[in-house]
Amino acid sequence: MTRTVRTLLCDDHAVVRAGLLALLGSEPGIEVVGEAGSGEEAVALAAKLRPDVVLMDIQLGPGMDGVEATRRIASPEIRVLVLTTYDTDADITRAVDAGATGYLLKAERPEELFAAIRAAAEGRTALSAPVADRVLNRVRGAAGPTLTARELDILGQLSRGLGNREIARALFISEATVKTHLSRIYAKLNVDTRAGAVAVAKEQRLLP
Repeated sequence: MTRTVRTLLCDDHAVVRAGLLALLGSEPGIEVVGEAGSGEEAVALAAKLRPDVVLMDIQLGPGMDGVEATRRIASPEIRVLVLTTYDTDADITRAVDAGATGYLLKAERPEELFAAIRAAAEGRTALSAPVADRVLNRVRGAAGPTLTARELDILGQLSRGLGNREIARALFISEATVKTHLSRIYAKLNVDTRAGAVAVAKEQRLLP
């Protein structure tokens, strides 16, 4: 593509943002128009700056995570390209379901990152090879039970040892909704306890 890709960075590590800023600044045709250190800041800056692409880490600090920020930002006008170190089935599924155009690992070479940013700006999917393999395995049914993005969200909170009230607060839903999702998770994983659900989910690689 010939036009300059206006890019917004979102990562809660200032050193990572500085490195990306320097790296992208050396590449013709890519301009960093802003930096965000949290999901909330990314949402606000995306609305204000209207970048072409948001480079989004999914594991952010306290507050809104990158998946929720992606859900609020992603649109035909603003593409979200996940750039993270995490490549679990749960993370990939949640990000894609939230509207991410691509999913890249931080171990990629700079050339791959540049190409992915340009692809995302054009609405094309960009996946790291390990991520593409996982997506293909899920399509083939190799990943075990099929859980919705919200069920995976709740499983992730379960693995952190949170109770129903804490999960509801973290995901901005009611406790009754949490209980409903838990019953469905138990049925799909064929378990009847929280610990059992986490154990099976890890065995099935639905959780790290």
